[in-house]
Amino acid sequence: MAHYLLKLFISAGVIVAVTELAKRNNLAASIIHSLPLTSLLAFIWLYAETGDAKLIGNHAFGTVWFVLPTLPMFLVMPWLIQKGMGFWPSLLSCIVGTVGLYYVTMKLLAVAGVKL
Repeated sequence: MAHYLLKLFISAGVIVAVTELAKRNNLAASIIHSLPLTSLLAFIWLYAETGDAKLIGNHAFGTVWFVLPTLPMFLVMPWLIQKGMGFWPSLLSCIVGTVGLYYVTMKLLAVAGVKL
């Protein structure tokens, strides 16, 4: 149980640290936020619990394919907000768009014979 609480505390702490930093220094927060912190933490926790490097490699290979459909969100969201759409509608639009791009990605990977 203590192991799970430690994972929760560290993982949540990273998110809190980035959001607090963004209030003071957006450039620094953007750089840190652009790091694949979620993936890195997941790799560390998964390896610590399984010791299976091959599993981490397979997970990393699968992750790279699903990073691609998330990238447009980082361009579309600021554009929608700048056009006056507001934060919540922009966020919802980007979530819907990203889910659609995930679907397209899965279909394309299946056609290409990529097994995740």
